[in-house]
Formats: sequence, C-alpha cells, structure tokens
Amino acid sequence: MKSSGTPKMMTIGQLAERFRLATHVLRHWEAVGLLTPAARVNGRRLYHHEHIARVTLILRGKSAGLSLDQLREVLAAPNGVMRRKLLAEHHAELERRIRETAAAKELIEHALECSADDFTQCPAFRHLAEAGLGTVPIGMIGGPRG
Repeated sequence: MKSSGTPKMMTIGQLAERFRLATHVLRHWEAVGLLTPAARVNGRRLYHHEHIARVTLILRGKSAGLSLDQLREVLAAPNGVMRRKLLAEHHAELERRIRETAAAKELIEHALECSADDFTQCPAFRHLAEAGLGTVPIGMIGGPRG
C-alpha cells in the first residue's frame, strides 16, 4: 500500500518516545531554538519524519560534549560552508578529548596490570604520568609492566 504522499506527522509524545525522552526535553529544545515543530494543530505540536535526524544530531552532539548553544550555532548556520566550518572546529576539539581520554585509559590500564605494590611508585607508571598525562604509548617505554 502506497502512502498518499503526505509525510506522516508525529506528536511530541511520539517523537519523544522514539528516543526515550521526556516531552519536556523537546519543549526545552524548542524554547532554546534547536527544534521547531512542523505544525501546530489544536495547540498540539506535530513533527515530520525529518525531525528524527535533527533530534539524533542533538543527542549525538550532546554526548560528544557540545553545548545546546554550540548545537544551535551549527544548526542555525546560514549555509553549508559555515556549518562545515563550525563542525570542523568541534571535530578538532572532540579529537583532542579522545586523545586525552585514551591517555587516561592507558594510565589506568597500566595501574590495573602493574605488579608493584604501589603503582604510583612504578617507574613505568611515573614515566607515563610525567610524559604528559600518559601520552607516551606503553609499548615505547620498554620492558614489562611493574
């Protein structure tokens, strides 16, 4: 059976449920300029299928550390060139945070596997810590852990 060509509309509750969000979250995003209903019928907000991509972008952006203001800036960019420029800046920051997180993970992994009674006294651990928050790969230190 083919659709009539009219995009299926969703209520705020249906859109929120799709993402396991409370409806007040979508209302807040509307208030701060991130989300605009496609229509209002009898006071009820209605959304198109395209809103799913926008909500996904907002959620993924938030999980990547972007603020609602930063997300609004990207979504409100006047053109694709500006949007890509803003996203490239956020991407660079995300890459930096990923490197820092990987370094912290490496330090913790060493501490978990270290055979020293006090891993903070372990020369390899200290080298990792002193090398810029664990940015030197363990394989470059040489020798077994501990």
